[in-house]
Amino acid sequence: MPTFTAEESSLSSWAGPYVTEMLGRGQALAGLPYQAYMGPLTAGESALQTQAFQGLGALQTPTAAQTTYDPMSFTGAGYAAPTAAQAAAGETGAYTPASGNVLQQYMTPYLQGALDPQYAAAQRQAEIQAQKLQSQYGKAGAYGGSRQGVAEAELQRGLLDRMAGITGTGYQQAFEQAQRQFNEEQRRQMDAAAQAQRYGLDVLREQQTGGAAQRGIESQGIAADIAQFEQERDYPFKNVQFMQSLLQGQPLETQSYSYVEPSGLQTLAAGASDVQSILDLLNPTKSTSAGGTAATQQYDMNALANYKASYMAAGMDEQAATLQAMKDIGMIS
Repeated sequence: MPTFTAEESSLSSWAGPYVTEMLGRGQALAGLPYQAYMGPLTAGESALQTQAFQGLGALQTPTAAQTTYDPMSFTGAGYAAPTAAQAAAGETGAYTPASGNVLQQYMTPYLQGALDPQYAAAQRQAEIQAQKLQSQYGKAGAYGGSRQGVAEAELQRGLLDRMAGITGTGYQQAFEQAQRQFNEEQRRQMDAAAQAQRYGLDVLREQQTGGAAQRGIESQGIAADIAQFEQERDYPFKNVQFMQSLLQGQPLETQSYSYVEPSGLQTLAAGASDVQSILDLLNPTKSTSAGGTAATQQYDMNALANYKASYMAAGMDEQAATLQAMKDIGMIS
């Protein structure tokens, strides 16, 4: 017959009061409602950051006109310098600049300031030479003659050649100086457009950086709110874990028990004994004498066991076989 061993653990008697009190306090703590933190979860943006963000948001990118450089043409396709006669008459020539009156705008101040004194000086020298010729031919008695006319014509031709040279040199110098001034202004306009473009890109770059900082601050707030929500949501589960942790590591005592499983015959005999006890209570007792003891009818228990075994072998269940065996030996009717 097999032998079984069982173990039973119980709380040590010396730690019973302390553990009981600790578990009671732990249960009371676990039953407390959740206390949420009502203050700010993140620092947020500072006053200086707010001011900086507002300033970045107020920045405006340059307009298209400010960032566009429109190159201009300095010379005109139909320009022609004035002749000596035109210059002597004060004319500046005829030209049609391709990009408007740009050449005239830059050259006129230099022509008036540079050519007029030279023209006046050449004219004065020609007049002096003409007076000398008149005096010379008057003394010779040939005043008004053909030779005097030829000499004065040659003098006039020389004046025209001189004025033509003055005109050419003056226009060349005025052109070069005007061209330098035009190129300088064009360079400044181009630099201004490039600077406006760089400024616009810098504005966009700084606004993008500020936007990333704002996004980071907002993300911190969202993450803190989610963490607070998860903490409040998991509070009941953590209380259960807390209560479970209180039961770990307790001072327990272990006791071992061994028992032997009874055989079928012993089980049947015990059942029959129980039945006999029940019958003893139910059947009337017989008095042997006044004040005597009661006698109980005895039954053959071995016969009961044999009957029962035969009925179970025939296919009856244990309860039906027992009842039929008890009827056979007269225990019950």
